[in-house]
Amino acid sequence: MASADLLLHPVRARILQTLFGSDPLTTAQLRERLPDIAPATMYRHVAVLAEAGVLEVVEEKRVRGTVERSYRVRQEQAVVDPDTRETMGIEDHRRAFTAFSASLMADFERYLASDGANPAADGVAYRQGPVWLTKEEFAELIEELDAAVVARTGNAPTPDRVRHVFSLIAVPDNAAEPPGER
Repeated sequence: MASADLLLHPVRARILQTLFGSDPLTTAQLRERLPDIAPATMYRHVAVLAEAGVLEVVEEKRVRGTVERSYRVRQEQAVVDPDTRETMGIEDHRRAFTAFSASLMADFERYLASDGANPAADGVAYRQGPVWLTKEEFAELIEELDAAVVARTGNAPTPDRVRHVFSLIAVPDNAAEPPGER
């Protein structure tokens, strides 16, 4: 499993998100999908992810004297494990969340700037929902949400399917008082 710094770097996070749930892509194809990332930057970050074992090469072919590689994400390596999260300090979490948020904002901005973007018709959703849960209930909810998404990650692309990206943020609201304690 990878470190938070490795996975939550803004450029690497965007590369990973582009590769999640897609067919393997070459660095050139990644550049087409992320045109605002400079070529040298793209190649450098793909190399870092591949060297760390987060990306794997699934195909190599010769193109005009060079070797073109197609990459896919190794899902089991593209997570920050609970033990690593436990050792992260407050500033580490702040930095990781800032990178995660910046990646979300960049993805949303890219969507809004695309031709034909229509948030209402496209089913764009962003909301918060406070729930009171024990630690066990919270763990169960996270498992249920994860299972619901994972159950659909194997869907093959078709003309009537649109790729959606789900992001989960769960933050305890320590300022809220339980009912009856006011």
